[in-house]
Amino acid sequence: MLSRDIQKAREAYQRGDREASAAAHQGNAAKESHQHGAGQYIKSAVYGGLDGTVTTFAVVAGVAGASLGSGIVLILGVANLIADGLSMAIGDYLSTKSEQEFHRAERKREEWEVDHYPEGEKQELLELYMAKGLPEEDARQVVDIFARHKKAWVDVMMVEELGILGDEESPLKNALVTFASFALFGFVPVLAYVLVATVGFPKSWAFPMASGCTAVTLFALGALKVKVTGRNWIVSGLEMLLVGGIAAAAAYLTGVLLGGLA
Repeated sequence: MLSRDIQKAREAYQRGDREASAAAHQGNAAKESHQHGAGQYIKSAVYGGLDGTVTTFAVVAGVAGASLGSGIVLILGVANLIADGLSMAIGDYLSTKSEQEFHRAERKREEWEVDHYPEGEKQELLELYMAKGLPEEDARQVVDIFARHKKAWVDVMMVEELGILGDEESPLKNALVTFASFALFGFVPVLAYVLVATVGFPKSWAFPMASGCTAVTLFALGALKVKVTGRNWIVSGLEMLLVGGIAAAAAYLTGVLLGGLA
């Protein structure tokens, strides 16, 4: 468990603030653990929301380009939310679960090799550290220290030899966060058509309203993505707005070209 506030450490690095970095490293483990638990599903939330917004607005734009009725938009938009949302959630669940099963299987193999062929495992780790530039004598001292602590030894072998970083994410929670985010943000492009149908706004407002709300949502989610990527939030927001705009334009033009088939 880390004894630093990782979020404050990142912020200090981005500002080049050495004092803030030192303060971040004087945090407490309980705080860091809490932050990790609260933030480990940000990735699923952000990417689920982005995918929901882009794909649903693509459906809306395609229907608008074909000049079909508001009812068609609602039917296709809601159907996309449910079907695509479930598909993403199930895919997230299965991929996370499969990855964790693979990690557990590889760890058992490493533990078995450490128990039954420790000299071979020590030699592998020695070669890995020497390949990183450590002198043989220093590398051998490090390996001998790890060899006295089985769990730490296996942890290091998992990372250094196999490139596997363990995680404690729940596949089910990942899936639920993905579906909820997909449905919540994916509903934004459809909201304008719901308002037209229920509040009585002019039908001509529906697509411009949907476009404006979607643009704001895409920018906001792109900016929020910096919690995962650490990039500049304005650049990230504009990038996501551009990507979503290209997808929407392609869907709209497709609707225009194929509208005569409806």
